[in-house]
Amino acid sequence: MGGVTVLTASYAGAASAPAYARLAGLAAELPGEQLVRRDAGWPVLVYASADEAIEAAEALREAAALVPAGELLRIAVHTGIAAGPAVRHAEQLLAIANPGQTLLTATTAAMVDGGIDLGVHRLQDLGSAERIFELTPTAEPLRSLDLVPNNLPVMFTSFVGRTTQVAALRTQLAGSRLVTLTGPGGSGKTRLAAQTAAQLAERWTDGVWWVDLSAVTDSAQIPEAVAGAVGLLVEPGDRLLIGQLRHRQALICLDNCEQIVDGVAEFVTALQTGCPELTILATSREPLDLPGEAVWRVPALSPDEARTLFLERSDAPAGAPEVERAVRAICERLDGIPLALELAAAWGRTLTPTQIEAGLEDRFGLLTKNVRGVAARQRTLAASIDWSYDLLDEDDRQVFRRLGVFAGGFTLAAAAAVSGAVPSVLARLVDKSLVVAEDGRYRLLETIREYAAARQTGDVRDRHLDHYLRVAEDAEPLLDSDRDAWRTLIEPDRENFRTALEHGLAADDPDRGRRLAAALRWLWNLQATGTEGIGYLRRAIDRAPDDRTVLQARLYYGYATVADTVDPFGYDAAGRGLDLATELGDDRLRSLFLAMVAVGEFFTDLQKAWDLTVEGVRLADRIGNEHARNANVGLQCVLLALWDRHEDLHPLLDRAAAGLISSGERGIASTVLTTWSESLMSTGQPLKAVELAERALAAAEPLADFHRVGSARAQLASVLVRVGRADEARALMRPLLELAETAGSVVPNLGQVMSVISLWTGEYDAAVEWLARETAPDSPLAGTFAPAMLLPTVAAAQRALGQDATDLLERAADLARSYNLPRILAEALDQLGRSAIAEQPDKAAELIHEALTIRVDHGLRTYVIDSLESLALLANHTNRPADGARLARAAAAAREQIGLGVPADHPELPLSDEAALTVDEAVAYARRTRGTRGRPSSGWASLTPTEEQVVALAVEGLSNPEIGERLFMSRGTVKTHLAHVYTKLGVANRTELASLRKA
Repeated sequence: MGGVTVLTASYAGAASAPAYARLAGLAAELPGEQLVRRDAGWPVLVYASADEAIEAAEALREAAALVPAGELLRIAVHTGIAAGPAVRHAEQLLAIANPGQTLLTATTAAMVDGGIDLGVHRLQDLGSAERIFELTPTAEPLRSLDLVPNNLPVMFTSFVGRTTQVAALRTQLAGSRLVTLTGPGGSGKTRLAAQTAAQLAERWTDGVWWVDLSAVTDSAQIPEAVAGAVGLLVEPGDRLLIGQLRHRQALICLDNCEQIVDGVAEFVTALQTGCPELTILATSREPLDLPGEAVWRVPALSPDEARTLFLERSDAPAGAPEVERAVRAICERLDGIPLALELAAAWGRTLTPTQIEAGLEDRFGLLTKNVRGVAARQRTLAASIDWSYDLLDEDDRQVFRRLGVFAGGFTLAAAAAVSGAVPSVLARLVDKSLVVAEDGRYRLLETIREYAAARQTGDVRDRHLDHYLRVAEDAEPLLDSDRDAWRTLIEPDRENFRTALEHGLAADDPDRGRRLAAALRWLWNLQATGTEGIGYLRRAIDRAPDDRTVLQARLYYGYATVADTVDPFGYDAAGRGLDLATELGDDRLRSLFLAMVAVGEFFTDLQKAWDLTVEGVRLADRIGNEHARNANVGLQCVLLALWDRHEDLHPLLDRAAAGLISSGERGIASTVLTTWSESLMSTGQPLKAVELAERALAAAEPLADFHRVGSARAQLASVLVRVGRADEARALMRPLLELAETAGSVVPNLGQVMSVISLWTGEYDAAVEWLARETAPDSPLAGTFAPAMLLPTVAAAQRALGQDATDLLERAADLARSYNLPRILAEALDQLGRSAIAEQPDKAAELIHEALTIRVDHGLRTYVIDSLESLALLANHTNRPADGARLARAAAAAREQIGLGVPADHPELPLSDEAALTVDEAVAYARRTRGTRGRPSSGWASLTPTEEQVVALAVEGLSNPEIGERLFMSRGTVKTHLAHVYTKLGVANRTELASLRKA
């Protein structure tokens, strides 16, 4: 005989933890494969042959004799075909062993010599009686089911899983005289009850008695059925029966009570009144509803239990990826219902798991099998549910049929609106195990829902659509005031909204479906369902392509907001919507669309994007719509950050973030906080940048949106590595890396952040590789500003590898000038300067000082530290070691003071012993030691980039308020800039300024 032989061992009675620790140590010395099991504290070993297992058992017995409690050790050995069932059977054999005893099943004894035949016994797994052998004789009888009078049914299949449920029921029966297991048909109530009764049989000296009531249709027959099962005298009524049971200590198991539940309740009341030592264990699709009754709802099998059951019953080969995928899908689609899984697995002799999965499209047709010895109501899945359905009155049946329209659960209000259900009807359906109540909501198991849906009549789908349209439209004002509240209200019914959308958009008149799609636009920014959302919204738009109403404009807006993070360039919904909103004269929608059109311009024309948001803010302020204003201001924050106008940015950030979070607009709020974090990182506050990045992640996480959460995680990781917390940064990105590798998900900014982490930790090849695609000349991003943001990191890694990065840095500088990106320009110039120190120190000085000037003018104090270190390198190379040491000392002190980390490519610089200069003092010192080659104090070359912008607009003829609106600064700030310009250029007014500019 092939297969495996299993050895398991434990102590009889309640042994101590040290005793089991010693046992584990002894088992570890044995040959054989030791299984690690979560639900057992004793050793289980698997052997290829029975002889090896017997030798191991004898060795374990000898070793145990030398340690405390060794005399209590019991051992069981069983040979079977597959490991899983063999382990369970061995453990059932172990349960009947006495202290000091080693038991063998007949299959093992047939393969070895010397076993003593103990006769035929029933194990607690409720299988047929089997012959048992022992190696070490004891005087005690085996603790099998034969020790206790019983008529427990024979089960012809193994009992899988349910360890937790059996343990809970054992505890429940210890404290309750009446326990009722409830659940839908096929949920495993009978098997669980019988298994629990078998394990507890020793508690009842007068027996455990099984009474099957499935064939009883008249309550008067209940006493007769019980008397027949127990073997007592019978007469009409229950008086004689109660008299015979009055002093017995027994467990009466009443199976299948639902069709005569009132009669069973009356009978149980009489039994418990007249027989104080009787305990009742009942199974029913609804409770008996008696005082003192402990109702225990039987749950579905866990995914792992369901998988094990299906594999064992179908004999499907475990382990193959396609088989595992199909089996998991089958278990999920069948709700972990044991009967459904048994019926599906019965096809394993003729169909593969993949074919069975495909066949579940008609589950009630597939799950039909004529199995001898099984009740007719359990031969098909439909028959099992029919049994419960037929017990309902007609009003309850009608409600049940209508409830089949719901997907993913429903509220009491929804049930009332769609099915006409009142609380009492729902309560009855819950009691009859056709509806599940949990956490204030209700649902039908998918199998039962399909049964109900197949029997639907009338206009129930229209009523379902009407209800959820009303819910969505009533909630829509919350999108402007409290999106968290909107999410709490709408998200639990996502599946119902999907169902309603499908019905509404497919209808001959799609108006209700289109209205629902417009009202649900923000739903698709949650749970990473953007692609699905733009599918619904595009269908809604296309159902009325010539519509020029506000509804069509709202659909365009919904599409644009969702596509922003999914497919921003695929369909110009924002532009179409802006045209339509302008045509309709709807300023609120116009303002919102201006922000979305600005997003479309963002990557290629930053100034145009800014101008659009200025108009959007103006419109929103005029109509007093804070939501529309925030949508535009959020993008303005990003633009100001890119332009490094941090003095203008910070006041705007504070107001924008507070307003967005208070209104629940977590997506834009997270973007604004991310922008704020990076601004703080640039302006000398890296530790504060970490706090803001953490706030950004906290704002995004409730959305469970892959794009928003991914972007926030990326920002936090980026600042963590730059403050010296690289391990935390990598840990933060690890889940996103796994998603990218295993699911092929496109993670926002993944390459950029991983490249920064790699650069700072000295993994330079990886830093280059992470951004190779995005920075390639033919990249899809090549026509945008994005490569400028990435090229300096790649260049730094190449330089650290000893490679020439001049072309990359010059390309970055050109892009930065084109898009007005001061920080990026300064970074490119600083690296170019460092690269030129050895061969062209004068050119290096020009480049490094130009970078320093940009950084000082734009408040980029964090990066001024890099400039000081570059100048220290230059000073050391040009034989000015004292200057270099002084600048390096100032830079090192500044890094420590603000909490900035040290990257792996940081140069080793000698430090001065003098007190460190402040950053401002060090900048002034560097400029003094350079001589007159810094920025001049007068003339056009003395103007800052912001002053140059002000001059350009003033020369165009814009007023101070108009310049302020264009550049997003107060008119007072404009006036100050102009005063500085007049002084530097030696002019007195705009006329002279214009004349000088033309000259």
